[in-house]
Amino acid sequence: MSLPRLRLVVHADWSKNPRKRWLAKAVLASSGEYTVVGVEPVGEVRTLLSRMRTAAGKTGSLLAGFDFPIGLPAAYARKMGITDFPGFLRSGSQAFWESFFDVARYPQEISLQRPFYPDRPGAASQAHLLAALGMQDMNQLRRVCELASSCRRPASPLFWTMGGQQVGKAAISGWRELLIPALADPQVAARTKIWPFSGPLTDLLAGDDTVLAETYPAEFYVHLGLDLRQPGPAKGQSGRSSKQQKTGKRSQASRRANAAQLLGWAERQSVAVDSDTKEKIEDGFGSHASGEDPFDALVGLFGMLNIVLGGRPAGEPPASKLTPVEGWILGQLMEENPV
Repeated sequence: MSLPRLRLVVHADWSKNPRKRWLAKAVLASSGEYTVVGVEPVGEVRTLLSRMRTAAGKTGSLLAGFDFPIGLPAAYARKMGITDFPGFLRSGSQAFWESFFDVARYPQEISLQRPFYPDRPGAASQAHLLAALGMQDMNQLRRVCELASSCRRPASPLFWTMGGQQVGKAAISGWRELLIPALADPQVAARTKIWPFSGPLTDLLAGDDTVLAETYPAEFYVHLGLDLRQPGPAKGQSGRSSKQQKTGKRSQASRRANAAQLLGWAERQSVAVDSDTKEKIEDGFGSHASGEDPFDALVGLFGMLNIVLGGRPAGEPPASKLTPVEGWILGQLMEENPV
């Protein structure tokens, strides 16, 4: 079932590094079809929601996806007495947030009030984090939606901030720079809803609010039929690609090899793609490894449009005590995550 036609659909690929934050957006044309109108840097985070609101219009509906965790692991929340994630974001004082977001450098600095670790590589161990937070295994520091599924391996736990897959520092940035200021501003908060905490997606999108949701581009790869394991021929070559050629989203050849699949999906769904964005897709978003960032922004947007247009369920989590604290990833089905 397709969702209400929205004035604006936006996806942001996030990072602790502002230069690695990219935004892709699609607007609803008068014909009732979507047009992808560019992939660009996110820019100033504190003005992002107001800029999106302006683009959608005073009464336009807006869905924005963000590639960072929006929610807390239930085991951690129980120890902290947290029963509502948006309420948790609203309740902290400036002093609380300064401590909470201060990534621990040494094991003895880790606590429930300062759970992110480690600040830098070294002798850090996940055992330090488990011991300090009173957990038995790392799955207790994962939300249900972050456990291994049929689509992907388990996500890196929220509070572990080391390694290429870590998401903790992106969450710190997203919460501190985007979500907390939005919820603290009465005018912004009145028109901002966070899925699934505020209700089912269909209900939230029926109005003219700004609806925020968590996304995971790697899962959208599966939804859209992408395969980043194959590099395809290098630029300017028509023969078989070398077995030594890099693969994955950091490889331009792999990104380019999926261009036909992305553009074919858009054509089948009657989603128009402007000429500049189409050129970037066909080029694989440039030769630098950082092309993965605008690529994931675009994939995230296509994954969201796939849900809006009825190609994939929103993945509403079942009503349970987990939902108000842990949240969920847009488009992920509960049966894909064994509990």
